[in-house]
Amino acid sequence: MTSRLYRIGQIVPSSNTTMETEIPAMLRAREAIRPERFTFHSSRMRMHKVTKEELEAMNREGLRCAAELADARVDVMSTACLVAIMAMGLGYHRQTERELTEVARANHCDAPVMTSAGALVEGLHRLGAKRISLMAPYMRPLTDLVVKYIENEGIEVVDAKCFEIPDNLEVGRRDPMQLVEDVKTLNTRGVDAVVLSACVQMPSLPAIQVVQDRLEVPVVSTAVCTVRGMLERLGLEAVVPGAGALLAG
Repeated sequence: MTSRLYRIGQIVPSSNTTMETEIPAMLRAREAIRPERFTFHSSRMRMHKVTKEELEAMNREGLRCAAELADARVDVMSTACLVAIMAMGLGYHRQTERELTEVARANHCDAPVMTSAGALVEGLHRLGAKRISLMAPYMRPLTDLVVKYIENEGIEVVDAKCFEIPDNLEVGRRDPMQLVEDVKTLNTRGVDAVVLSACVQMPSLPAIQVVQDRLEVPVVSTAVCTVRGMLERLGLEAVVPGAGALLAG
């Protein structure tokens, strides 16, 4: 029996190294327990520093990236930047998804189109989370924008810890297991879920299950939520071993 092959398309900031690592890692782990197989395809938007000005310029490149991924006839297409969307205004992921879908359709690609920003919101709603705490590498003003964005979607943010790292490459070099210690200073009392990394560039995958087992509440990241959104849109079971409650199947 031949396994179905799915093409995963991501629109990635040029300095991002984590989503092209963690998304394949999760789906490769899934391949060990399910028959479906995946290939991975990216188009890049220029961005070095995580500032509002660079994020705005980067967003303008997204439509070109969608056309390029459409040429590859990917089976699902997602942006791989959370704060670039959330910094543009409340609920902006819906507008981005509409615009990227229009480009994909104009280029003869029928793939569902999503954003990592929308996937985080979806994932938290899927868990039934009303109160969360989160960690992010952003400067405080951008972190505050993320908090407002999430709260506008009906989810209270009890605490938000930010590491204030402006250089995106430096964010990507951070040791994911450092989050196991960082989370000890986060107020998680009475929360329904913890977002261990609200940023697609801050690595967290090896720490997700470890922290969840310690806290005994669901623990997610933007990358985990993105994989959940991809699998749902492909009509596949949302199960990945060792990736926390949202991907427990």
